[in-house]
Amino acid sequence: MNYFSYILLNNVIPLTIMIALGATLYRAFKLDIKTLSKLNFYLFSPAIVFKMLYESSISLAILLQTLLFFFIYFAAMYLLVEIVVRVRGYRGGMVTAMRNSVIFYNSANYAIPLNQLVFVGDAFTLSIQIIIMMMQSLLPNTYGIYSVNASKKAELKTMLKTILTLPVIYIIPIAFLMRGLHIPVPGPVYAPINYVSNAFIATALITLGVQLGSMKWRLNLSDVMLSNVLRLLIGPAVGFGIVLLMGIHGIMAQALVLSCSVPTSLSSVLIAVEYDNEPEFSSQVVFSSTIFSIFTVTLVIYLMKFIT
Repeated sequence: MNYFSYILLNNVIPLTIMIALGATLYRAFKLDIKTLSKLNFYLFSPAIVFKMLYESSISLAILLQTLLFFFIYFAAMYLLVEIVVRVRGYRGGMVTAMRNSVIFYNSANYAIPLNQLVFVGDAFTLSIQIIIMMMQSLLPNTYGIYSVNASKKAELKTMLKTILTLPVIYIIPIAFLMRGLHIPVPGPVYAPINYVSNAFIATALITLGVQLGSMKWRLNLSDVMLSNVLRLLIGPAVGFGIVLLMGIHGIMAQALVLSCSVPTSLSSVLIAVEYDNEPEFSSQVVFSSTIFSIFTVTLVIYLMKFIT
């Protein structure tokens, strides 16, 4: 019950309030969703990725093992979604939207505080979650954008140009290089980075709220719930199977399984809005999966005690 109450009070309710504020602001002022989306892609997201990677302490062994887990997990979930997409007979942008809603999950502003709650501020488990966050920041900005543009039959040259303009793909190696070489960031530069990264969560959630407030709610319940089941129930079950397959035990196994249990990422909404690819479906999935996660994440936390 303590986990349930904490997740409700410190994750779901604050997220819901911020989303509601975005919806209210749209109703009052008709905010421009495209401008908000570009702010997230080109300013807020790169800032928080740099800050978290630059300030982290990650060993090479943990980095490689976590990356191996992530790639196996990503491939397994991708294959699972492809089977579902073919069975359901999705076409066009819906294929990409469903896929993104499952393989991109909220590894930053939801998973990091959750990790630190469950493992009581443990630096080791935090480093694992930061690696997952790094990959979940990189993939939407590369593969995610490629897949959306490919579904719209965009030229390869145009897709590559779009991807190469995104700051986050340069920020990740720069952050690792500066941390590895112990290169200090000048105070006048680091202060704005802190300001911008601190605004990431609020801006991303308000963007989601603006999208929810601007759309006509024609809820496709079966598709939204299918995505929720794949992300919130099948996702952690697949993660558990992979840690068993890899022979990972103890607190690392628990941290990896927990990282798979979080709701759909805001990145899926930002991509959908930026490239006009099923934004209503994507917004509804993020909102509903965040609400339902209070129950599913609590269940995963309970079951984690059986992972030794």
